[in-house]
Amino acid sequence: MLEKSKKYAHFRLIILDGRIYIERYAKYSIETRHLFTMYGIVQLLRFYPGKLPNLEIMFDTDDRPVIPEREFRRPDSGPPPLFRYCSDWQSLDIVFPDWSFWGWGETNIRPWRSMLKNIKEGNKRSKWKDRIPFAYWRGNPLVSHVRKDLIKCNVTDKQNWDTLLYPQDWKNQSKIGYKESNIEDQCTHRYKIYVEGWAWSVSEKYIFACDSPTLYIESHFYDFFIRGMIPQQHYWPISDNDKCKSLKFAVQWGNSHTHKAESIGKAGSEFIHEDMKMERVFDYIYHLLNEYAKLQRFDPIVPQDATEICSESLACPLDGLWRKFMEEGLEKSPSYSDPCILPPPYDPQQLKTFVEQKVNATKQVRSWESEYWSSLNKKQ
Repeated sequence: MLEKSKKYAHFRLIILDGRIYIERYAKYSIETRHLFTMYGIVQLLRFYPGKLPNLEIMFDTDDRPVIPEREFRRPDSGPPPLFRYCSDWQSLDIVFPDWSFWGWGETNIRPWRSMLKNIKEGNKRSKWKDRIPFAYWRGNPLVSHVRKDLIKCNVTDKQNWDTLLYPQDWKNQSKIGYKESNIEDQCTHRYKIYVEGWAWSVSEKYIFACDSPTLYIESHFYDFFIRGMIPQQHYWPISDNDKCKSLKFAVQWGNSHTHKAESIGKAGSEFIHEDMKMERVFDYIYHLLNEYAKLQRFDPIVPQDATEICSESLACPLDGLWRKFMEEGLEKSPSYSDPCILPPPYDPQQLKTFVEQKVNATKQVRSWESEYWSSLNKKQ
């Protein structure tokens, strides 16, 4: 099963007796994703030394899932166990936290511990009710048709959907020193919009952290944490089929129900700042790899072409922001506490109830939207 993943993978990672080995493949990896992902796993072993079993994984650092569930429905079909940053409801790829938790040099985004502190300070600059009462989004609209469609909702002389949307040119930002792209400077509007890119978007966690309600455009992909969040509690669901009207209603509703809107923003932000702080991210990876290792039916060995890696071997060959962020993301001492205890799995009825809660909350918002626009049309 593992070898079947090789054709998709950028690297094979082996943990053996507390040491990490990498076998790299010729497949091109976008930017430095592969290096910072490897670095993250190295930091996990520094944070929880001696607590991980021997294991062997394949990792694909591209965006979209590639293991279709429909091809592996037989009990003995053996789906390739492939790790990546997101999946969807039709795929079996194993979801792992993305590389930017340890820094993203290409966009000047610091490691997650530092970013959480920066965003928390940014949140203090303005109270929610004093923020600009519109929905805000900044990003690259060229990576997907969903984002190109979103840009049509931007405010013009002829239309006002209560949105302020700013296309981002990352090449230009790098030339001017990223002066207009600091995430902690973007907590200035009452509402933040999340929209997927080519797959899920790294921007998701930063958008949620701003204390403003996240207007979450229906996504086809999920990362490792969004499935634990609930519409109307942690975010406001936006229709993918009619974005402009859905966004307009969300802003109008929020500005008319300020107490509830503010509480949604706070709940989503608290989820990110507390349940998603770096210690909890390490706990997720720890349990994910331990549960994976329990299913492994062979003893890992170090391939002939593999090399051992550590913090120094990954960071020292780099320079600029890349080396700076690895140094900043270094775990300087082991954790003083054990990993959190993994709760038992949902039983079928619990899971059904949880999923229905999310579905019904979204349906209720769609119903409110329909009533709002029907009422508005009658007045006209």
